This record gives sequence, C-alpha cells and structure tokens, in this order.
Amino acid sequence: MKQLAFINNRRFFHRLGKSTTGCIAAAILLSGCQNDVAQPYNQQIPAWFPELEIPADNQLTQERIDLGKRLFYEPLLSLDSSVSCATCHQISKAFTDGLTISEGVDGVLGLRNAPTLANIGFSPTLFHDGGVDNLELQSQQPIFSDMEMKFSIAGFLDRIEEDESYVQMFMKAYERAPDAFGISRAIAAFERTIISGNSRFDQFYYEADENVLSESEIRGMALFFSTENKCADCHQPPLFTNFEFENVGLYSAYPDSGRARITHLSSDNGKFKVPTLRNIELTAPYMHDGSMSSLQEVVNHFNEGGVGHINQSSDVQPLSLSEQEKQDLVAFLASLTDELFISNSDLMY
Repeated sequence: MKQLAFINNRRFFHRLGKSTTGCIAAAILLSGCQNDVAQPYNQQIPAWFPELEIPADNQLTQERIDLGKRLFYEPLLSLDSSVSCATCHQISKAFTDGLTISEGVDGVLGLRNAPTLANIGFSPTLFHDGGVDNLELQSQQPIFSDMEMKFSIAGFLDRIEEDESYVQMFMKAYERAPDAFGISRAIAAFERTIISGNSRFDQFYYEADENVLSESEIRGMALFFSTENKCADCHQPPLFTNFEFENVGLYSAYPDSGRARITHLSSDNGKFKVPTLRNIELTAPYMHDGSMSSLQEVVNHFNEGGVGHINQSSDVQPLSLSEQEKQDLVAFLASLTDELFISNSDLMY
C-alpha cells in the first residue's frame, strides 16, 4: 500500500486491540426482580480504539442500557413533554440536530450548536467548553436548563410515579426505585454505547481494504495527515480529536468566550473543545455556534489561516491549498461517515 507510506510512521495510529409509591416498589421487590441476574453487555468497540473507561458504580449491563435508551428518547423529561435528549441528538444526523443553535422548550434557543455524541464515552470532558468531566453529571444538565428541557427530575418522577414498567426497569437496572441516581447513570450507560468506528477510512486503513476510497479521497487523506497542513495534530485518529481546547481564529472578538467561561482565564477566550471529525459530513452546520454551513466553508477558513485572534492556535496558518486540493480534503472528510452507525437499530427507540 504505497499510498499509505506518508502516514505509516505517525505516532497517533495505534492498534488497540422522586421515589414511586411504596406498594408498587414493594410488589416488584417481592416479585424477585431485584434478584434477577443482570444481563452482561458485550460492548462492541473497534480493535483500533482506546479502552473505554467505565465508572465502577455504573458498569454496563443490558438492563441499564435499555433504561438509558428509554430515558434518552423520553419527552416527559421536559416541562411541556416536547423535548427529549434525542430532539437535539438525532441518529440520522450522527446524534446532532442540523440546527445552527439547538432549540429547547417553547423554541427557546440554546447557547451553542449541538455536538455529536459519537464516541462521547471516550471524552474526558463534556460540552464545547469542557465544563463537565463525566457523563453521569452531564446527563442531568439539559433537564434543568431553561434553554433546553426547563424541568426537574422531581417533576419527571411525579409523572412516572405509577408507571410500573419504569419502576421495574429501574429495579432491574439499579436495584432501587426511580430516582436521580438511576436516571443520570442509565442515560450515561446508554451514551457509552454510541460508538462509531466503521467508516470507509477505517476499512481502508485498519482493515486494509484498498478499494473503498477514491483517488480524490486518498489524495485528501495525504493532505490531512501532512506535516505541513497539521490537520491531524488536533484531529488525531482513531477518534479524530485530541480533546484539547483551541482557538481557531473564527472571530477577532468572540461573543461566546468558550473555555474562559469555565477557567476565567483570558488566555482561554475563544477556545473550544476540538470536535471529532467522525461523521462530519452529517453534522452540519459547523463550529461551536453553527456559523459555517458546509465543509467547503470550513476548509476555506483554515486555508485562509483564521482572522488572527490573540489566542489563535499557532497551528492555524494559511495553507495555500489549490481548489483541487480543497475538494480532495472535503472528499476525505466524507470518507469518515459511518453508514452502519446511523442505521444501528440498537441505538434507536
């Protein structure tokens, strides 16, 4: 595979191999569901991915994932029962929503563009600014947010108080009646199953199928991994992100201060978490504020080298790419689409 010579030695390619009524709860406990043996979950992770770290108190079982999936698609978690997690994270759009800025209850606009949840379990920080460091905590935030679900866990628990099917699911998953502990952990458990790693790029490189990429895509791959263009310095395979925070020179003055909202450091103004590029073809519009509508626009921005913000990453410099090279780079980015991922019935409800 001569066409891969330029990346064979790069260091980042690794093969790695409220409570419910007591009568209902008591009835369920007496039925013996608490003693049911949990069904182990066989997590399917590509051999070239890093190890997925899972909290000791939330190991994956089929019961926890099933409950989390139901909650992920549950509009009763929102004030007017119109918004669920899946409203902003739709599987057909690689768990984004296609909107510039996501909308919550009553159409209230949020703060930023909805990021993809693909491979979210591998991320050490959540949200564009990294304000939360674990999925169990993150999963509660949209419920309380006035810009999203605008509700409360206590309110939701009131709604399902006499729903025996929910009570049974919580008992089987966490051996407890419905509560905030189970809600946050179940949603997080489901989110850890949102794995995407079977794009044509993966088939080409990791599985050595030389026939799945076009000549244009292969040329674009060479451009992406070249030391001159430095795309892969931030978007490192296999997850196509380094999880760092960078200012890419999008604005000379940022309306949203980004990471600085968390750290209160002027040096973090305009910095946002480097997004994964997996399924990037499906997740338009782009940037933290959805200000770019196409991949062509994104490539043009980086080719021009940004606007020169004081905190702009030193890796964002003019690239001098030709029109053909820009087309090839966009073609390569499209090869990161995982068709099996967006049609995975295990992720649907």
